[in-house]
Amino acid sequence: MTYLLLTSYAGNLFSSTNMYLRPQNHHTATCSSFGSHSSPIFTSYKKKLKGPTTVFATATLASREVGTSQNSNGYISKPKKVMVIGGDGYCGWPTSLHLSNKNYEVAIVDNLVRRLFDHQLGLDSLTPISSIQNRIHQWHSLTGKTMQLYIGNICDFEFLSEAFKSFEPDAVVHFGEQRSAPYSMIDRSRAVFTQHNNVIGTLNVLFAIKEFCEECHLVKLGTMGEYGTPNIDIEEGYITITHNGRTDTLLYPKQASSFYHLSKVHDSHNIAFTCKAWGLRATDLNQGVVYGVRTEETALHEELCNRFDYDGVFGTALNRFCVQAAVGHPLTVYGKGGQTRGYLDIRDTVQCVELAIANPAKHGEFRIFNQFTEQFSINELARLVTKAGEKLGLEVEAMSVPNPRVEAEEHYYNAKHTKLIDLGLKPHLLSDSLLDSLLNFAIQFRDRVDHSQIMPNILTNCIRVKKLGLDALLRS
Repeated sequence: MTYLLLTSYAGNLFSSTNMYLRPQNHHTATCSSFGSHSSPIFTSYKKKLKGPTTVFATATLASREVGTSQNSNGYISKPKKVMVIGGDGYCGWPTSLHLSNKNYEVAIVDNLVRRLFDHQLGLDSLTPISSIQNRIHQWHSLTGKTMQLYIGNICDFEFLSEAFKSFEPDAVVHFGEQRSAPYSMIDRSRAVFTQHNNVIGTLNVLFAIKEFCEECHLVKLGTMGEYGTPNIDIEEGYITITHNGRTDTLLYPKQASSFYHLSKVHDSHNIAFTCKAWGLRATDLNQGVVYGVRTEETALHEELCNRFDYDGVFGTALNRFCVQAAVGHPLTVYGKGGQTRGYLDIRDTVQCVELAIANPAKHGEFRIFNQFTEQFSINELARLVTKAGEKLGLEVEAMSVPNPRVEAEEHYYNAKHTKLIDLGLKPHLLSDSLLDSLLNFAIQFRDRVDHSQIMPNILTNCIRVKKLGLDALLRS
């Protein structure tokens, strides 16, 4: 039997809860399974309570009161309570720390399945990452600030309901989705899991807000990939069209390129509908490709370090290139390399989320921000990394490899991104010094690089019904 194990924590984080592991071959209605096998894609941790209700484990580091803040009128008030769904992930963890550092009261909700994906696929973060319990404990030790932790699956509405009723968030930041387009294209079961996890999970969040926290503001991480690569300018969420003499403003057309991106499109439509029908308020952050690993908070201690993916499944272009340069592997340019996207620093991700929370949408408003700071083609990124690597004495070259993705390799791309700047975003642009920092970071951990994971091995135009053997561990 295979179990999802957490790194042990020697302290008393869970001293008030009785925890047990659910084995992976235990069938439940809330977990998707691979193909004909009964093993769910993840396990969950449960705490049994008296009465008919069961709640996944809830942990609070300490009973210490979170500090207060002073508003513009001079009145002292408690900070807003923000629930970060997916708070253990690449974007979620630094966002949780950043918000806590800004005196928001933070609760992390996560089922820890991202760690299981690495276990299934034989992957590992370039950086050693600590367990979520150790991370939260270290943050408390350094700052005295607490973060609540709810471990469970948001596709289980019973769990999510109890988390909402317990924490009573003023804002929900929703990162809790399977985030990899290549992962969603491995085989049928992972395509189904991606759609079920992302769409049903988001629907549950919307129903939980309606049922328990109608004043709550949803900040949802979308993706620029929803737009595709149209031959016209990409507006921020909406486009005004005149047709047959009549004019209307509509959601910008969606042209997703994977089952993952399609799940984000479904999310956007569901959120837009609930804002209109129920009067909810939501901000959809259509994020570009994120690079970097360090924020002000994660740099405080090695236990707070963020994950850094460089493989062909979860690694993003610039992060992959920096690792490849550090170990002397040619930069893997997919196809012609003209694919152009919006990019942003991980420090800008956390800044954008904070700005969205501090400036919430109105009731009934579905607001869309394009969250990126610069546009680059793959070839442009390769040239920048090559130049920066040479300054550090690295021999860097780029090579074209067959494109594993179904996408245009030469295209027009001009996306608007002004709304977050108008709210006060101060971008960290991709400078020579930042590239030097990224490369030095990759050099620092290059002994941890698994060279077999550098080349892409998932073809999105060859999705299979049968699995590729990547989940054999689940059958052991």
